[in-house]
Amino acid sequence: MACRTRIKKAQALASFSRPGNPYDNAQAEAGWSTLKTELLPHGGAFASLEEARLEVAYYLDTYFNLDRRHSALGYRSPHQFERDFQTSLS
Repeated sequence: MACRTRIKKAQALASFSRPGNPYDNAQAEAGWSTLKTELLPHGGAFASLEEARLEVAYYLDTYFNLDRRHSALGYRSPHQFERDFQTSLS
């Protein structure tokens, strides 16, 4: 099944780069690439849409936003970055 057909069938919102401009969505693409690599190793797939929703929400709420180190934060987790920031204000 073609990509656009699957998107329409799933009633999802598509996000495609404009022709000739592959960089207009580069940050989002990099984020999704990281998520897929860490959440679905070896090209795996979810059993259902509900499982995908639950797993992605759990990944973002627990690991990605709390524990995963981010280069933009000096290779600290968001949680550690926030603690360091609060300490610097004291």
